[in-house]
Amino acid sequence: MKDNRTAPTLQDVADLANVSTATVSRCLNFPDQVTDKTRSRVMSAVDRLGYTPNFGARAMAAQRTRTIGAIIPTMDNAVFARGIQAFQEELDADGYTLLIASSSYRQDLEERQIKSLIARGADALLLIGYERDPAIYRFIESRNIPTLVTWAFDRTQAQASIGFDNRLAMRSLAREVMRLGHRRIALITIDGSTNDRVARRMQGVHEALREVGLHEKSLVVHQTRYGIETGAEGFAQVMQANPRPTVVICVNDVLAVGAVRKAREMGLSIPDDVSIVGFDDIELAQVTHPELTTVHVPHREMGRRAARALIDNLEHGVPITAQELSVDLRIRQSLGPWRMQP
Repeated sequence: MKDNRTAPTLQDVADLANVSTATVSRCLNFPDQVTDKTRSRVMSAVDRLGYTPNFGARAMAAQRTRTIGAIIPTMDNAVFARGIQAFQEELDADGYTLLIASSSYRQDLEERQIKSLIARGADALLLIGYERDPAIYRFIESRNIPTLVTWAFDRTQAQASIGFDNRLAMRSLAREVMRLGHRRIALITIDGSTNDRVARRMQGVHEALREVGLHEKSLVVHQTRYGIETGAEGFAQVMQANPRPTVVICVNDVLAVGAVRKAREMGLSIPDDVSIVGFDDIELAQVTHPELTTVHVPHREMGRRAARALIDNLEHGVPITAQELSVDLRIRQSLGPWRMQP
């Protein structure tokens, strides 16, 4: 059972803003009914105190709503679909409801969504990756909300996770690329500054480069946004390098599918002219032509175990412990050995 006794109350906000609790309630629920000056004073007090209205506590004397919140970076494609589906199925089997939000890879939006889910009585949270402001972790802890990170695993992190090591997984793929003789390598990535999964995958590529004596500067890197179209645009950019890359590594399958499409539009043969590899093993990886070499992520197992861990914690007080899942390479037709061009 959650203990919110230390959380700031509606009265605390009213006292700090020097208004009535009814005015605070109107500011939160019907802001258009309050003057700009009053609303500004109230919201300033809300921010200073870190107040969130606990709708679940108001609705249930036990302060349990049997809902669990999950925030994923995007709903635009299938990267998170299988894992979240398995997560929801496991929750449903135990009578829990999933509340889901998409942050669009924006840290500020994710922070607001975390607070909103907690405000609406979420009993626990599922988050993707570790990278976020320490203040939001402190906020979650102050509300005594069980929280689990997934799609990542790092023993050096304090936050419990059920996932896989992105660095080791990508290093394994890059090693296979280099075992096949490739030395002119390009990388299509998205911004890793606030995305620890991408940052670790890039680190894995760099480690594999060093193992064969290649300098990191030899890697042709194109950073773009997440999407099939941007993957295609990125492929066209990296193929302008001189000498031209013999293989293009993409940090996810969505970018890789775009790269495959663009290669075919440019009249290039895959893998004879250029190899392309991805990461995640979403369904698109097997229906693109040629089929995509990638890293298989155990999405459903990850989602199922994450749900089980949160339920066991809420129902029986079982501590949430870190679990590392294994990944494996799926070698398909998009990756071939380097062949010296005549």
